[in-house]
Amino acid sequence: MDRHLRRVTAHAVRRQAIRRKTRQCHSHFYSRCAHWSFHADAPSSKFRWAREGWILGGGACLLVLLTLLGIPAWASIIHHDAVQSVTRETLALQLPPAPKETAQPAVASWKTVEVQPGETLSEIFQSQGFGGTDLASVMASGKDTGALKTLHPGDQVAFLTDPQGHFKGFRYSPDSATQVTLTSQQNGSLKAQVSALPVERRVHFAHGEVEGSLFAAGEKAGLSEIMVLKLADVFKYDIDFIKDLKKGDRFTVVYDDIYRDGKYSGAGNILAAEFFNNGHRYTAYRFKQGDGSIAYYSQDGRPLRKGLLRTPVSFTRLSSTFGMRKDPVLGYTRLHKGVDYAAPIGTPVHAAGDGTIVRRGWVHGYGNFIAIKNTPEYTTAYGHMSRFASGLRVGSRVTQGEVIGYVGQTGFATGPHLHYEVRVDGRPENPLTVTMPQPQPLSGKLMVAFKAQSAPMVARIQMIDNATQRLARADSGRATTVAAD
Repeated sequence: MDRHLRRVTAHAVRRQAIRRKTRQCHSHFYSRCAHWSFHADAPSSKFRWAREGWILGGGACLLVLLTLLGIPAWASIIHHDAVQSVTRETLALQLPPAPKETAQPAVASWKTVEVQPGETLSEIFQSQGFGGTDLASVMASGKDTGALKTLHPGDQVAFLTDPQGHFKGFRYSPDSATQVTLTSQQNGSLKAQVSALPVERRVHFAHGEVEGSLFAAGEKAGLSEIMVLKLADVFKYDIDFIKDLKKGDRFTVVYDDIYRDGKYSGAGNILAAEFFNNGHRYTAYRFKQGDGSIAYYSQDGRPLRKGLLRTPVSFTRLSSTFGMRKDPVLGYTRLHKGVDYAAPIGTPVHAAGDGTIVRRGWVHGYGNFIAIKNTPEYTTAYGHMSRFASGLRVGSRVTQGEVIGYVGQTGFATGPHLHYEVRVDGRPENPLTVTMPQPQPLSGKLMVAFKAQSAPMVARIQMIDNATQRLARADSGRATTVAAD
């Protein structure tokens, strides 16, 4: 028997065995349903329903009937709910009253003003809408207000005003490390509060020799333009830097710069200086007294600032000298008791020295006139001014360099100029030649304090001079050697 026939025979045998096994296990089913067939030629027999069949059939019919009847009913209910109109009603609720908005109280504010070239404190007050009363209150508020009489371009002051613009306070810095705040009190006075500014001062030194101008020598030595101006201002009473400066003049300066938060903030002060001019040695040391006043003194304790200035105004020319002359207005010869400095109208006029105003107002021939008692013997007078500085009256105390008025052409004047007089014991003297009163040197405890404060600066100046001389000798020696070779 070939292989294919053997496989078919084995398969047929397994099928027959499975059938026999199935008939034995389900003999009851086969006895009742063995005659069922889908073949057309199969013998037909009458179908008989058993009790179980009727129960199952009835249950199935009932389930189908309920399904057919329930679906439309549920659809109708859902549709009715969907199309039913929704009624909305708005109810007014009683809410608590909203809290009232309280107006924020208006507070005073600070306004900072920068000083412009040629601008005075009285002009600054006027530009901000404040009068002489407010200025007088500020000037009488403390000992540090003396710094306000010598404001420099770039300095800053601040005004405290209320929302209505009324004056409520003032703020200024008498020096680069101090700030003074003045605030108005209920009784009308000003309360001063002094605070230290968080600054760092770094000390430097410079040495230079004049070959052309002082500015060129200062720049070569590493000085800023502002510091060169301060150096010239320190020695202005002894040296005329326009006429007296010579080639070969040399200077040594110890100064400081101001730093805030590690950044350069501005030029500080000259702490000590030495200037050789035309063979003469001049020294200057900065000294702060117990009352807060600051001035420069020579090494032996004499103030550099002279008793009186010979020229209290920046002028263009000397238009008339002291002595007998023919009056250009009256037409006859008489004594001209002062000197006339021609200058544009509005040029500031400065007090020639410290003193007290003994006369202020209109004087026949002089126009707007001020007389200042500087010492028991010396009196200075200023005429033909266009107007007076604000806040000044008879009895006011002024300091040297303070603006007291402005050049004009009032009274008997043919052009704008300042008439300046110096009177000694009531007699007019020539301001250009009269011996000016010499300031008194320091004495007693002040002299001891000055020596102690200036000693480190004196040693430093001497050290710089010695080092400079050694370098000069070394350079001279090298030059001689090269020339010999």
